[in-house]
Amino acid sequence: MTDKAAAGAADTVGTTDRAGAENAPDATDSTGAMRMNSTGATGRTGTANATGATDVTDTNGTAGATGAAGATGAADTNGAADGAQSPDRAGGAGAPPSPGRRLISVDVARAIAVFAMFAAHIGPPAKPEGAGHLLVAFDGRAPAVFTLIAGLSLTLSRGGARPRPGPPPAGAWRSTLIRCAVLAALGLALTELRSGIAVILTFFALYFLAAEPLARLGTRALTAVAAVSVVAGPVLSYVLGPFFGYRVVGRGRYPGFEAVTSWSGFADALDTLLLSGAYPWLTYFPYVVVGMALGRLVDLRRPGAARRLLGWGALATLAGHGLSALALGPGGGREVLLRAIAQSHAYAVNTPDPVQAVLNRQAGAIPSTSWAWLLVDGPYSQTPFETVANIGASLLLLGLAVAVCRSTVLAALLRPLAVVGTMGLSVYAVHVVARAELHPHHGWPALGAFCGVSLVACAVWAFVFRSTPLRRGPLEWALHALMPRATGPAAGRSRRP
Repeated sequence: MTDKAAAGAADTVGTTDRAGAENAPDATDSTGAMRMNSTGATGRTGTANATGATDVTDTNGTAGATGAAGATGAADTNGAADGAQSPDRAGGAGAPPSPGRRLISVDVARAIAVFAMFAAHIGPPAKPEGAGHLLVAFDGRAPAVFTLIAGLSLTLSRGGARPRPGPPPAGAWRSTLIRCAVLAALGLALTELRSGIAVILTFFALYFLAAEPLARLGTRALTAVAAVSVVAGPVLSYVLGPFFGYRVVGRGRYPGFEAVTSWSGFADALDTLLLSGAYPWLTYFPYVVVGMALGRLVDLRRPGAARRLLGWGALATLAGHGLSALALGPGGGREVLLRAIAQSHAYAVNTPDPVQAVLNRQAGAIPSTSWAWLLVDGPYSQTPFETVANIGASLLLLGLAVAVCRSTVLAALLRPLAVVGTMGLSVYAVHVVARAELHPHHGWPALGAFCGVSLVACAVWAFVFRSTPLRRGPLEWALHALMPRATGPAAGRSRRP
């Protein structure tokens, strides 16, 4: 499927008052970046973004709530690489990397997902020939990467591998509700442009709302929920499909303004968001939970983080695609699917690839005509095997970005790319509008133009507004401005136990 979109870049603010490391698990925004102001280690500015990160304690004891699905601010100006040592906070030669900088590596990974999204919407067909092999590798990955990073960033905003103790600050739920409402409204508005893109922002609003209570779980419980959801979500989607009229066809939708203009439209939107949509909660929320668990299990600023991510990523990718191939081939799954297609999907029988022809009619989701559909791993199929493989690909991308960004020189070279990753909400919204208004022809020229304009525009914006709140990006700043500040005793609590 080509018209798939994913957004979820992070809402962050770059700082120039500390030369510390970027890979900080402490008070982080949705890109995973922690910011410290000139008053010292206890002054943390509140952040959040498309990942839904919230309530990072600031210097006056209040917790700042910021916007979701957006990215604010350019990366920090000194070009410090992931894991670099801060001279003013280092405890000696054996001290761990200092927490004090945003994660350029996460910004870079997110920007690559942005460009993969562009490729799906305006690029050439993903064919295994020449440069098309790269498009094949990313086909169907962008929503998964964005959504997983959203969960990762939410955990990082609350302390990462060392979560802040105690209850959340007062007003945390109110901030979450406002953030989700704004995201949903923006998603509905972009959908009404009829760009042909399955706008994901409204789905993200539901993800963040559901993630709020899970953020309070312990690491083991959160990891268990993540593991179970990867299988349970797709299985429930398959089981529930017939009860809601989606046994053969009908999935892959996305809600518009009718969701708020009538009760019937609202009920239909709930169906779409939970079960039958292009990015339904049942099959895409597991990426959020996996990202949240990942933030607890891996300290991205540690030297071994890249190796762990790459190792886990390779294992998950091979498991997802390899086990699917075994189940469909030697296991006889494909023959079962062909029989199901002959019985329930006659239109696909004489096509070159009957299985893919059926999936195309479902916007990638599987029908509920045979349990064997749960064995496929194609792009957007929303099965356990595809989910595991997409998680693996996301970890590989993150691990590679973390490894590369440990070099100060390479991190500096990737800085323009990282800036795109920090302004994801604005970039996403503009690209939807541009496709709706300009109707670009799919191909390499259009893809190159969109990527090039994004790089230049984000860099210019970050430079021009570097000393103002607008450095967050236009939509990111607006979303941040709408967020209330949480109050209460918990708001001023230090994140360290």
